[in-house]
Amino acid sequence: MTTTLKPIIEKLGKAQFGMLRAADAVSAELWKTRPAPAVWAAGELIGHVMTVERGVLAAADRAVQGPPRHFPLIRRVHLPVALAESRVFRVKTPVPLDPALVQEKEAMLAELREVRERTLAFIDETKGRDLSVYRWPHTFLGVLNTYQWMEMIAGHEVRHTKQMREIAAKLPKAVVGLQK
Repeated sequence: MTTTLKPIIEKLGKAQFGMLRAADAVSAELWKTRPAPAVWAAGELIGHVMTVERGVLAAADRAVQGPPRHFPLIRRVHLPVALAESRVFRVKTPVPLDPALVQEKEAMLAELREVRERTLAFIDETKGRDLSVYRWPHTFLGVLNTYQWMEMIAGHEVRHTKQMREIAAKLPKAVVGLQK
């Protein structure tokens, strides 16, 4: 494994671990409940995270099949990928959420893990190649190379882990009474 890939794989692992822990704070009963009218439900949030990761992976698969696209040096200047983690700047996603993706909690979390396994398989399958030459534009950050896109997946998940915590904090808490 190259030194370029090890930190990316570690970031992807930490990001998913954090998301799964944050999702634990939302009960299965409230998984599809929006804590406020303009706020996503936990299930919708996970559906979005999976949609974005699948989209990045599909774009990466397409990109590495042919010759690298050329972007002039000035177009290769981009915002830091770490901005994907920030919740300071709130942006509306350009990727619409398919309501059919919102399923029961355990099924969605299992699917989230499967999506990440596919991302890690892509990284493993291409580890002998230099993927830094394959680039395509991100809506907000600018033109990123494949490794930066993989880091963006992790940062995007970290960003939405913060949002999952916000959702969990706004949902009603279960009250357990004492039994005599």
